[in-house]
Amino acid sequence: MAPLVLVLTSLEDVTADRVIAALNEREVPVARVDPADIGTGLSFGARIGAGSPTWSGRLRTTSREVELGEAAAVYYRRPTPYIARYGHLPAQQRDFAVAEARHGLGGILNHLHNAFYVNHPSAVRAADFKPAQLQKAAHLGLTIPPTLVTNDAEQAREFAADHGHVIYKTFRGLPRDENGHTGAIWAQRVDPDTFDDSLAVTAHLFQAEIPKTGDVRVTVVGQKVFAQQITAQDSALDWRCGDWDQLQHAPIAVPAPVETALHHYLSAFGLVFGCFDFALTGDGDSTADWVFIECNPNGQWGWLPDADAITTAFADILSTEGGRAR
Repeated sequence: MAPLVLVLTSLEDVTADRVIAALNEREVPVARVDPADIGTGLSFGARIGAGSPTWSGRLRTTSREVELGEAAAVYYRRPTPYIARYGHLPAQQRDFAVAEARHGLGGILNHLHNAFYVNHPSAVRAADFKPAQLQKAAHLGLTIPPTLVTNDAEQAREFAADHGHVIYKTFRGLPRDENGHTGAIWAQRVDPDTFDDSLAVTAHLFQAEIPKTGDVRVTVVGQKVFAQQITAQDSALDWRCGDWDQLQHAPIAVPAPVETALHHYLSAFGLVFGCFDFALTGDGDSTADWVFIECNPNGQWGWLPDADAITTAFADILSTEGGRAR
């Protein structure tokens, strides 16, 4: 029997659904688990000792049992945050239960012996910081926008004076509100005349606006590279803020030096997969046309025209590399 692939994600995850379906077609054993089901929906027991120096035991969901030692590959997608499981508790009890679950169950699932991770959660966390992303991209020879991270209004005004048109971007999305809803603040042009002492409250990311001809999403899975040029009908500064059904996509060739840099980027962060965003300043034939914006180490790709090929790449690497991990 093929090695087991453990998929850690929430119930409603259409991206994971694609990969699981592809693995099922290959008759690769798959177990889908959401760690936030801990409780009556998920029980577990893991043991380690002098005579057995690696964690062993079982996960038991409402539908199946999984031997931890059988997991050869782990597809770490988007499990529900533990806080959602304990949100009904008083603050101190909630925070205690979340921390215990994350360090206990999470500590086991994140350290399965010889398992191949796509991507390992610790690598995702390290690669999720935009300052680290920009610095690594620049060190690898990729062009990046002039960038300022600050909480000082005067420095922000000086940066705007040096670069003319300036945009503001958040480091993270908006947190959930009291009703559990999330939101987003899109990249937007800012007027330096509005900068005041309120900037001191927290960190802000400002970048010189790139005179772009288009945007590109590059999805890298192992050694496979998939690139789509994205055009918004209204030429939006941030294509994510409009109607995604109106976006136009076209495959585009990635210059060899850029592709090499992307593989080095993933390797530097210990990643197997990443979704890279670029702004184009020309037709894309030259490396100089490609301006690195960011890399999402756990990005979405199911909406892209080449999603079927990306799905195949995920199934390939999980089943093949997972087998080698044994």
